[in-house]
Amino acid sequence: QVQLVESGGGLVQPGGSLRLSCAASGSIFSINAMGWYRRAPGKQRELVAAITSGGSTNYADSVKGRFTISRDNAKNTVYLQMNSLKPEDTAVYYCNADIRLNPYFSNSYNYWGQGTQVTVSS
Repeated sequence: QVQLVESGGGLVQPGGSLRLSCAASGSIFSINAMGWYRRAPGKQRELVAAITSGGSTNYADSVKGRFTISRDNAKNTVYLQMNSLKPEDTAVYYCNADIRLNPYFSNSYNYWGQGTQVTVSS
């Protein structure tokens, strides 16, 4: 069994900062890409940021320059530092990871966290 557990969401004023964490645990051999998605009320889920095992990153245009994704491979953890938050960043944020379970097979599987609420409001 593999679990992704997120933490760090909450209520913050516009212009404020939050740091999300997501720790993967269980029978993990290696983790390929990890990422953060979000779903705002009435909208579809969208990619916020992603990071490969080698550290290459990708961001949605709406968060470039404000959000930073990073990971600690030794801890199987991915982070999302969110600065200069705006009300439109309000959403449930989900962690995602592409995980290889077995050293003898190259197959990997996609896992999701349970989501953490981020609310930006004065």
